[in-house]
Amino acid sequence: MKEFAIKYFLIIIISGFCLSNSHAQSESLFADVRSALKAGSSKELSQYFHDNIELNIDGESGNYSNVHAEIYLKEFFKKHEPISFEYAHRGGSPQGLNYAIGNYVHSEGTYVVLIRAKEFNGKQKIYIIDFNEE
Repeated sequence: MKEFAIKYFLIIIISGFCLSNSHAQSESLFADVRSALKAGSSKELSQYFHDNIELNIDGESGNYSNVHAEIYLKEFFKKHEPISFEYAHRGGSPQGLNYAIGNYVHSEGTYVVLIRAKEFNGKQKIYIIDFNEE
């Protein structure tokens, strides 16, 4: 019985560490993404993309390699230079799926941005990003 209790305790400790590590990665990812969006830097932002990413801008959606998504967003940022970007809400699941909703303000209006990330090979990566004009 004592051996079972020790194994159970170790499983709880290891699980807590893994969840804590995933949460810390998510915090870092979303802080860096906020900086990239504020700066309008597709290059900086694309560092956090999975190899393939779903990109949706005003209903125009497609699956892109991270390189093509960077080019697409570079054009978007040229047309809609950022004034500010702030998160309105962030959340996640115990399974490691994380999301953030923010407001991307540019000179002609605002886009609501939905970012979804999950763990790939031990690192949090963005796999979907949506820009919808308000």
